[in-house]
Amino acid sequence: MRRRGRKTDAQSQLPLRRRMQCTNMAAPVDLELKKAFTELQAKVIDTQQKVKLADIQIEQLNRTKKHAHLTDTEIMTLVDETNMYEGVGRMFILQSKEAIHNQLLEKQKIAEEKIKELEQKKSYLERSVKEAEDNIREMLMARRAQ
Repeated sequence: MRRRGRKTDAQSQLPLRRRMQCTNMAAPVDLELKKAFTELQAKVIDTQQKVKLADIQIEQLNRTKKHAHLTDTEIMTLVDETNMYEGVGRMFILQSKEAIHNQLLEKQKIAEEKIKELEQKKSYLERSVKEAEDNIREMLMARRAQ
């Protein structure tokens, strides 16, 4: 049932001033800006997810590096002729102290390289988002100048 004096379409619910604004806007400019903003929003969300993932990976690599360093410092206190067991899956392999020391140093080196790569990737992602934001600001300034 309809109530008296009220229109049912959605635009009639808006105040007259707002309806005037809706009809007077330049449609092509708005569509272009809206498209740019939605693309930026999608890019920002995607980049934020990638940055969080990179942070988690960096944190994990820092823990791995620290663990390898602490293990290496403990091993270095032992006598040089000491044989040690390295855990591999469900078994242990007899290794020399020097072999284990070299493996731990290599593990630290690899972790450090991966951390540097992730930091570079993270800074690139942040720069690309900032550039996209700057491009949209320039677009807005150009539209206002017209």
